[in-house]
Amino acid sequence: MLELAGLLVLGFFAQWLSWRIKVPAILPLIIVGLVVGPVSTLFTGDEGYFVSKGAKLIDGDSIFQGKVLFDVVSLAVGLILFEGGLTLKLSEVKVLGKAVRNIIVIGSIVTMAGGTVAAMLIMDFSIQTSLLFGSLIIVTGPTVIGPILRNVKPNFNITTILKWEGILIDPVGALIAILTYEFIISGTAGSQIGFIALKTFAITIAVGIAIGWASAWLGNLLISRELVPKYLQNIVMLGLVIASFALSNSIQHESGLLAVTIMGMALVNMKTSNLKEIISFNEDLVIILISFLFVLLSSRIDIVDIELVLTTNSFILFAIVVFVLRPLSVFLSTWGTNLTLNEKIFLSYICPRGIVTAAVASIFSISLFQSTDYIIPLDEAAMLLPLVFLVIVGTVVLQGLTAKPIAKLLGVTRKEPNGVAFLSADESARFIAKILQKYNVPVLLADTSKANTREASMQQIPIYEGSILNEEAWEELDFAQYGQLWAMTPNAEINALACRILGEELVKDNVFRFISNREQETLNKEDYPKNILFNGKADFISFSHFIRKNPEIKEQQVNSREEVLSIINDKENKGKVIPLFVINDKNFVEPALAITPLEVSKENKFVYLKIE
Repeated sequence: MLELAGLLVLGFFAQWLSWRIKVPAILPLIIVGLVVGPVSTLFTGDEGYFVSKGAKLIDGDSIFQGKVLFDVVSLAVGLILFEGGLTLKLSEVKVLGKAVRNIIVIGSIVTMAGGTVAAMLIMDFSIQTSLLFGSLIIVTGPTVIGPILRNVKPNFNITTILKWEGILIDPVGALIAILTYEFIISGTAGSQIGFIALKTFAITIAVGIAIGWASAWLGNLLISRELVPKYLQNIVMLGLVIASFALSNSIQHESGLLAVTIMGMALVNMKTSNLKEIISFNEDLVIILISFLFVLLSSRIDIVDIELVLTTNSFILFAIVVFVLRPLSVFLSTWGTNLTLNEKIFLSYICPRGIVTAAVASIFSISLFQSTDYIIPLDEAAMLLPLVFLVIVGTVVLQGLTAKPIAKLLGVTRKEPNGVAFLSADESARFIAKILQKYNVPVLLADTSKANTREASMQQIPIYEGSILNEEAWEELDFAQYGQLWAMTPNAEINALACRILGEELVKDNVFRFISNREQETLNKEDYPKNILFNGKADFISFSHFIRKNPEIKEQQVNSREEVLSIINDKENKGKVIPLFVINDKNFVEPALAITPLEVSKENKFVYLKIE
């Protein structure tokens, strides 16, 4: 019980640590697992204070033994792949740019073929083991790409390509690895893979697709016809995923992972209602599973296994994967695109391997050792998992630490964004957004109200239907061109919360909100919060009333901060003016006197509303 609890607690600690030090979660998760697993054997002594000499503090093999370990890991990976499948929308695949499409297709082929050949020549692996290694190193994944993008902040082209590659390659790459594995193990012991293997391979694919699609159809039916109450929908869908996985495996060995991936893909493309809540639930579940799974898997590795891959040949193979195969994939995939040479070089450098890679590799490793057919040599099977972990840790550490300086050296970091994102799409937010659009300032409205989002769309204002406070919004949207948040909902608490949460993603001084009626009544003007909109002249209700009086939009060149204040405080303007923002010649805006306005000069314009 203590070891099992330790796995969960240490996993959660590693997740917190990754947030704290701003690195992909997979890195601290693996390191923690190695420390309490193989590394701990170097420091356990005869006294037996914690464990006996040579024993691990936590050993996944002692917690889950034999087939139970395989089933636990396999089911956890199935749930992770289901969540990955939920991100794969066919409509998005159709509209993806040439570069992204090619990286998924051409990049996967180059990586798998190159990895297979390199493993055969450098590590002297058999063709079967080499194929497994080549298929496993295809996947990058959003869980490792996301933190790097947030830290580096590359330009729009790079951000878009890496973001969509990470989302799409997750289920696609895992699917390739699973099918490759199924193809290999479907051969009979001691013989070449022939007709029987191909037949088994085809049956595995057919069963996985059939069960996955049927489960998605059933889930969509239950939800769309409201045969399941809303509070049980997440649980029922989880039960269907587990049932799909188990049923598929019982019909055809090892087809379950394919079934749940297909199920996720089918559900999202059926446009199942309430899918956002299901996705959110699965994201939380996957975080728990990942936290548990990677400490467990890392703890299983032995010091001997680590020593097997800490060789010159292993590091040569790693270098080929990172510095040969990835650049080859990128340059072939981006041939004929409008990407610059520096953008291609940076894309060639960023290829961190992720959670799905390690999880699928662990399943293969467990399965190969439990098999009695010995499709591949046991010494090669023993090296497969630590070799994949070497690639994962090496790419995450190398690129996580060096991506930012390399991006700056290549000049591919994004320019300071001048756009404004709004938390709200109601009348007030739409009014301000239209003004900003006249000054060629990028805007984005976000709202959960269908009426508000519909009206914004009719006015041709970019809109996101949902809350930008959710992490999924940061995965679905590109915030590269938005450097500010204006929280303009009627709820003061939500506005303040949005500024606090998104202040961690944006610069804290670039989040602004309405002053609340309570603040206006209880605070002196000198004590107003520094991040309020419109110099504290209006709350949500008063601003809404003001704009319904059809105020005139005025602008005036200003040479100093004092001139801005004089316009606001002029006696003739009392009660007739609401200051909006100051904008410079580069179309950068800042709410009027919210904190410290843009350096006021002859190029600055002060924009305000006035009722005549």
